[in-house]
Amino acid sequence: MEWIVETNQLTKVYDGIRAVDGVDLRIREGEIFGFLGPNGAGKTTTILMLLGLTEPTSGEVKVFGYNATKNPLRVKRITGYLPENVGFYEYLTARENLTYITRLNDIGSEEASSRIEEVLSLVGLLEVADREVGKFSRGMLQRLGIAATLVKEPKLVILDEPTLGIDPEGVEQILALITRMKQEQNITILLSSHLLHQVQKICDRIGIISQG
Repeated sequence: MEWIVETNQLTKVYDGIRAVDGVDLRIREGEIFGFLGPNGAGKTTTILMLLGLTEPTSGEVKVFGYNATKNPLRVKRITGYLPENVGFYEYLTARENLTYITRLNDIGSEEASSRIEEVLSLVGLLEVADREVGKFSRGMLQRLGIAATLVKEPKLVILDEPTLGIDPEGVEQILALITRMKQEQNITILLSSHLLHQVQKICDRIGIISQG
């Protein structure tokens, strides 16, 4: 399957306003695809339709051959999603938060334990795995968010503005981590951002959206 994400004239209208207007999008398996556009361009709305979290007004979206509107649960099982504002239980540790996520995804405790160790190591948080998340920096929270997307072993990961509000060193760490996800985990990645220089640095192809 060459195209693992396909949209055909994808459109979303809110109160007469076209937030997304006839988008045709195709993403190849194994690539990092940059979804570039200014704030308010329609990136997040498009992502929500890809995940089956909101229904399109018209058009069609398929992820690994599944219609995201008709089969949203199947799409969610194979897709990891990091929203712009990631949220965790601050009074729980990083490991405890990830354990909770594995339970929500019906992953057995023994398998969950090994997966959690693996993803915490991948994102560079193994040494602080038992620290309460409320004490984490913004960059650490974003890396934990990426770990949370990876713990269910997705085929596709969607990252919505993953470097927003992070210092330059943290940005470099996140971009390097995304590249490793592709190279070492063979994961297809959709990177949504308004920052051209970051998208150009690591993406294989770029799609630009403006005013829907």
